[in-house]
Amino acid sequence: MIGFLIAILSGALMSVQGVFNTQVTKTSGMWLASAFVQFTALIVCVAAWLIKERTPLNSLFLVQPKYMLLGGVIGAFITVTVIKAMEMLGPAKAVMFIVISQLLIAYIIELFGMFGVEKQPLEWRKVIGMVIAIVGVILFKW
Repeated sequence: MIGFLIAILSGALMSVQGVFNTQVTKTSGMWLASAFVQFTALIVCVAAWLIKERTPLNSLFLVQPKYMLLGGVIGAFITVTVIKAMEMLGPAKAVMFIVISQLLIAYIIELFGMFGVEKQPLEWRKVIGMVIAIVGVILFKW
């Protein structure tokens, strides 16, 4: 149950952050706003690490495979693409397309067992659910 609540909170925070970031870009520019977002996230994460965790810094160098360390690079592009999508489509449409894309790609990753995720069998009810979600986006768009 707590996992569901955390996921709902995550989605809500992503939507609010996207709106905030889009507003910031109106006066500062896309890349400056994105850099500020990533920099402030760094400050919060370092503070939380110092207060809560203090895992040895060199543990990052033990991560295998090394491409798994690209999450921050991907995060920078997530920030930019969310800002651009919200600017061009508005918050509701942008978030719908983002969530559908997340669902689709996450399911593909599970089906093929990519990036160290345990491979899952194809389930038609999940495919039907995805189709219903896509139809819902089309209906919302009209």
